[in-house]
Amino acid sequence: MNHPQTNALIATLKRQLKASGKTYQDVATLLELSEASIKRLFRDGEISLPRLEKICDAIDLEFTELIQQMSREQRQLSQLTREQEQQLIDDTPLLLVAICCINGYGYQDILDQYQLEPTLLIQKLAMLDRLHVIELLPNNRIKLRIAPNFNWLPGGPIQQFFHQRIKQEFFQASFAKSSDQLLVTNGLISTQSNGELQQRMQKLLNEFTDQCRKDASLPLDQRHGTTLVVAMRQWQSSLFSDYQR
Repeated sequence: MNHPQTNALIATLKRQLKASGKTYQDVATLLELSEASIKRLFRDGEISLPRLEKICDAIDLEFTELIQQMSREQRQLSQLTREQEQQLIDDTPLLLVAICCINGYGYQDILDQYQLEPTLLIQKLAMLDRLHVIELLPNNRIKLRIAPNFNWLPGGPIQQFFHQRIKQEFFQASFAKSSDQLLVTNGLISTQSNGELQQRMQKLLNEFTDQCRKDASLPLDQRHGTTLVVAMRQWQSSLFSDYQR
């Protein structure tokens, strides 16, 4: 049963469960299974139709509505092409407006915070509409068209740009504010442990994204631009390279 459509349906169901405040344990109780069994069923895509319908009933969601939501999400943009990312990099105002839109800014929010002429802003919004990042609605309303799992291309122009232009500036901070945190550690771990930690890192990034969505309804002056960097690699500093055998 495990194929792309099934995986997409279960991913949509998981997002609907999270939006309803339901946990794996809640689903386990509902289906009279263990939590580990539920996680395995979700991972392997082996949930029967009666079980899917039972879960949907528990969150007041028609099964047909789940299918429709999956279809809407599949039509959303999950990544840009390398050429489209390069187009953003080559046009700083366009990149700025794109990041603002992805972070939930409205038309007036962008004008209030940045020195952009309204005509220029409209032009950049229209370009993002053509890229399918947003839908520009009447009265300059902005509707995001990106999927919940939208990501920049790994190693693509956007990531390279931020690595080159941002990382030095980012790490020059003292991290002394109560809103800042810098943790660095090292040690010897196995390949299996490395993989487990990477899964937890991804979970943390997902939680960050979920929190951004939850806070999206707050006034803009109650939300603050925040960057989370999570990284891990097999690496040794060149500091001791002269002593290495």
